[in-house]
Amino acid sequence: MRIIKTLFLLIAIISLASCASGYKMIEPKSINYISNSESDGVKLEYKYDLLDKKYAKKELKKGVRLVAVKVTNSTAGDIRFGDDIKLIYENGKEVHVMQNENVFTSLKQSPASYLWYLLLTPMNLYTSDSSGSETSSTPIGLIIGPGLAAGNMLAAGSANNKFKTEMIVNNINGTIIKAGETKHGLIGIKSDSYDALQLKVK
Repeated sequence: MRIIKTLFLLIAIISLASCASGYKMIEPKSINYISNSESDGVKLEYKYDLLDKKYAKKELKKGVRLVAVKVTNSTAGDIRFGDDIKLIYENGKEVHVMQNENVFTSLKQSPASYLWYLLLTPMNLYTSDSSGSETSSTPIGLIIGPGLAAGNMLAAGSANNKFKTEMIVNNINGTIIKAGETKHGLIGIKSDSYDALQLKVK
């Protein structure tokens, strides 16, 4: 009986530690922005640290930072993000802004990585009598292995779809911001740090 309990405890620990992550919608318009800068009538507000769980780990591993931005154009003319205005660091170096589809590709979960659960398929549950003699075996791996693999792959796929949709909907790269207008968006930058951001207006 103790062996059976230990076995299920081990499976539970492995499952919880390796399970797929959900995706929490960021919704740039609802964020309380704290960091900001202003240049020539254009104001930038931004926020790092938007992702959690496996997506946050991917940020660190890939050297990509997802940033929510809010840009307010108080000038008399229209401006295009990425052309008329660009992001720079405090030292004046230009920020490498990635295409949103490349950000998604870099940070998405890999559903195929959960196929390793199929290694549990051959697992059997053995029972024995009071003398220690084996009385029966149950192929529980046939349910646990494929079940965990399929469940996690579906969860990862669903989370990725939400992430991809939000990146598409909130793509601000190349967007025209009209005079007096405010635009929100999500951008990915190639960076290993969380340096302060500023705007450079042409």
